[in-house]
Amino acid sequence: MTRPITWSPSLTLVPSRGCFNACGYCSFRVPLDQAEPLSFVQAEARLAAAPRATEVLLLSGEVAPGSPQRSAWFARLVHLSRLALAAGRLPHTNAGPLGLREMAALGRLNPSMGLMLEGLGPAYDRLHSHAPSKRLEVRLGQLQQAGRLGIPFTTGLLLGVGESWDDRRAALRLLAELQRRWGHLQEVILQPWRPDGAAARPLSSAEQVDLLELISLARRELPREVHLQMPPNLWPLAALPAALEAGIDDLGGIDAIDVINPAYPQPAPLQLEQVLAARGWSLRPRPCVHRAWWPWLPAVLQARVERVARGLVSGC
Repeated sequence: MTRPITWSPSLTLVPSRGCFNACGYCSFRVPLDQAEPLSFVQAEARLAAAPRATEVLLLSGEVAPGSPQRSAWFARLVHLSRLALAAGRLPHTNAGPLGLREMAALGRLNPSMGLMLEGLGPAYDRLHSHAPSKRLEVRLGQLQQAGRLGIPFTTGLLLGVGESWDDRRAALRLLAELQRRWGHLQEVILQPWRPDGAAARPLSSAEQVDLLELISLARRELPREVHLQMPPNLWPLAALPAALEAGIDDLGGIDAIDVINPAYPQPAPLQLEQVLAARGWSLRPRPCVHRAWWPWLPAVLQARVERVARGLVSGC
């Protein structure tokens, strides 16, 4: 009997790379005055070109709260969410911290949303010294707010940036505490940081061993209902079954290109199927929100999710 490993057929739309943060590791952002927003015509063309993508990840740089640009930036997120829904897709927004009204409005359009915790401790403090929205109290407030609003949520840790094992354990315990309080964390991403561009390199054997130990720790620390996710392009494909054995049970949204880590090619679903089948795993597509959280959704969104799920099962 094969064991299931899930993934979400995904298309990433970047509303804007402009961001008021300047994280010490980021190759994604550009200064706000140099950013060119994604046009709605471009978004519609990309949706049409990816008919099999059921999830539309809206991954955006951030505009500061109170900025004169904030209103237009947020309106673009709402409009793109509606475009995705009109195309029969499911939007999943990850655009940094949101105000209560902003998050509630997007929660009526997005079956799930996300925000990386990234981590806590001195290593993250240094990397985020010029990133106001990456302060721990801001991220924690967002995760709590999503819980109060009952929004199925994805968060995660950015790993390999100099954090200690104590920092990792403390971050996992913080997420476990949030889950026990609110129950809304559908998945936690364990994402290794990788250098970009010419410095790109696969995980070393030592890094793989380190992350396998962390996966096992995360599976022990987090409540069982929380799915553990690993981006498959950041892990050597032949060694991916070892990560599943350690506790990974989901591969997340997979697009043709990883816009955060473009130097690390995404494996095709057929490649994943072949590698995993040889070790007794079966690759199964899913909507952006896991089934256990479907009852949390407004009736209209729940009906849309169920329709998408039926299409995934039938292969349509």
